[in-house]
Amino acid sequence: MNTNSTKTAFVTGGSRGIGFGIAQSLAAEGWRLAINGVRAENDVQEPLALLRKSSPEVIYVRGDVSSADDRIACLDEIRAKFGQLNLLVNNAGIAPRVRADILAATEESFDEMIGVNLKGPYFLTQAVAKWMADQRGADAAFDGCIVNISSISAEVASINRGDYCMARAGTSMATKLWAVRLAEFGVRVYEIRPGIIATDMTAGVKEKYDRMIADGLTLERRWGQPEDVGRAVAALARGEFPYATGQVVNIDGGMMIGRL
Repeated sequence: MNTNSTKTAFVTGGSRGIGFGIAQSLAAEGWRLAINGVRAENDVQEPLALLRKSSPEVIYVRGDVSSADDRIACLDEIRAKFGQLNLLVNNAGIAPRVRADILAATEESFDEMIGVNLKGPYFLTQAVAKWMADQRGADAAFDGCIVNISSISAEVASINRGDYCMARAGTSMATKLWAVRLAEFGVRVYEIRPGIIATDMTAGVKEKYDRMIADGLTLERRWGQPEDVGRAVAALARGEFPYATGQVVNIDGGMMIGRL
């Protein structure tokens, strides 16, 4: 059933991995989609074609979220095409190019992690928040939502990728800050923390986590899939979790439950 044919979602990093799983879930519910990535549009025709089978309209807005100019250009394109934005999913992110012990970590890697995984989404949210506030001012029925995709690394320390963990921890505080600031406009803000999800980002450590999952790392003894995260985002965007702005949802198969 096409329930959201007049609503628009912007999914950063939406052409692959977790972002594509999110986009698929939203497309299945009839959202109009603006999909962002850094690859050329010709290189993402396959995922765009799959999304267009269920979404009423899909556009690709190429840009690097760590670039102020790119962020503005993406939003200008969405505004010109759809005239509104109801949902922002801050999903785009990168892993460290080299996993280095924090005693050997480089400032270059730190700056890249913070720029892409924290600073970019923070200021993209700022721009979207102003737009959503204007939309609410023009229409009291406007429904806005922002979902930040972080990681269990926001809480779990990995000493060979400290810069990544710190960026994700910052995302958690950003979620709280935006939830507080945007409450007066009725814009809900959430954080989703995926656990071990099967994507190209985790392909290089598959054997390691296969063993750990078999040994009980997660209560549900399987890898998480991008669609697990996608279904959670779709539920939050639908408003299935009212009276809960600012909250964290762990999509981790029970991994974060303390056990003796």
